[in-house]
Amino acid sequence: MCRNDAVEWAMTNSGETVERERESAEFAGKRRAAIRGAFFAEFVDMFDIYLPTVILTPALMYFQPAQMSPGQAGIFTSLVFATTLIGRPVGAAVFGALADRIGRRKTTIASVTGFGVITLLIALVPGYTTIGIASYWLLIALRFLDGICLGGGYTGALPLAMEYSPKHKRGLLGGIILAAFPLAYIAINLVGLVCFALFPLAGPDSPYAVWGWRVPFVLGALLAFVLAVYYVRTVSESEIWEQSEKKSFPLRSVFTGASGRSFLQVFTMMTGFWLTQNLVTLFLPTTVLRTTLKLTSTQLTLTLLAAYACLVVSYIASGIIGQRIGRRRFFVILGPLIATVGSVLLGVLVTGEELPLGVIVLLVCVFSVLVTAPWGVVLPYINERFHTDVRASGFGLGFSASVIIPSFYAFFLGGLSEFMPYVLGSVVLLAIGGLLGAAGAAAGPETRDVDFTRNN
Repeated sequence: MCRNDAVEWAMTNSGETVERERESAEFAGKRRAAIRGAFFAEFVDMFDIYLPTVILTPALMYFQPAQMSPGQAGIFTSLVFATTLIGRPVGAAVFGALADRIGRRKTTIASVTGFGVITLLIALVPGYTTIGIASYWLLIALRFLDGICLGGGYTGALPLAMEYSPKHKRGLLGGIILAAFPLAYIAINLVGLVCFALFPLAGPDSPYAVWGWRVPFVLGALLAFVLAVYYVRTVSESEIWEQSEKKSFPLRSVFTGASGRSFLQVFTMMTGFWLTQNLVTLFLPTTVLRTTLKLTSTQLTLTLLAAYACLVVSYIASGIIGQRIGRRRFFVILGPLIATVGSVLLGVLVTGEELPLGVIVLLVCVFSVLVTAPWGVVLPYINERFHTDVRASGFGLGFSASVIIPSFYAFFLGGLSEFMPYVLGSVVLLAIGGLLGAAGAAAGPETRDVDFTRNN
């Protein structure tokens, strides 16, 4: 090779190296933006979900007639939460299919903007004294629409983030993204404490009941709008999705062939883990801590804040462990641990009326970390179970539709109360949930080595 040829070769090779480095840096930037977006999307999603539980429940009297019986009030209160729950699987189906057809990014922007607008509208709903019982039905209708959009928010954002994640880091990043859930719970409770302190609550005409509860809803809407702008300006579409073959009816494909078998397996596993999760997030605070152990509102809030702070760390740790030992093995080991150790811990709590507060806090933290550990691993696992052309639909429905049966846990407890004390029925349900989750995972393959670039 002559000197001129050598120089030309060196310059060409150097240019190619620079170009590769530039492309690598550009891809890394897209990856960071997608992962940040997914974390923020999970945070905003969970913040909005907890708004009725933490913020609106004390003010529901504002939407009710004064002469309403306790039974009627209980039914109306449950409708506010049930409609959101029903809306989420509907949203996962609708927006999941859109995410597989038109793209994860566009779908995320549409759904996030939707629940931002609806959350803002909820903040403007007038009370019973203004428009009568129509105020309650309007609130319920808006929460149903909100649930649909919330079900679509993570359906696009989370698969997009996983498709940008390196295979060997999907466990860690999945745990970090899902850690936004306990962070959102902590944030909404802190916001609630501030609002309760600033706006007195004393009947349907008190400052909090009339307008104090609206402030967190406006905040939730603003967070959604910020998230939508972030996706418009910063997040790029999934390159893996762009290179994949698009199906005309991705939703139908989820229920047929290999995808149908994957969905059934994921649905079984997640039904078990949703059942155990509901016992932590719903049954534990209300029936166990407030009714059985008779914690004051302050003690209850501080106990739950401590537990959810532990979950931020444990979700990330679970993601790392699942990446190291395998996600299937993690679930298969953890399910029986939930059914045995978790059941013992819950049994101590439901029968421990004389336990000191410090022991209660410790038991709740350990119990919550153990029982909710699967959630640090489910994000990458479910995405890895579906091909790119149906991944958003499969993830959205596998994650959301499986919550429906466990949501009736109170009815299951009522049936079990025919044979045992009501609170001990929760121990039986926890064992069933843990074993069902493990059995569902055992029916599927290991997924940590799935290569999305070859899985189109």
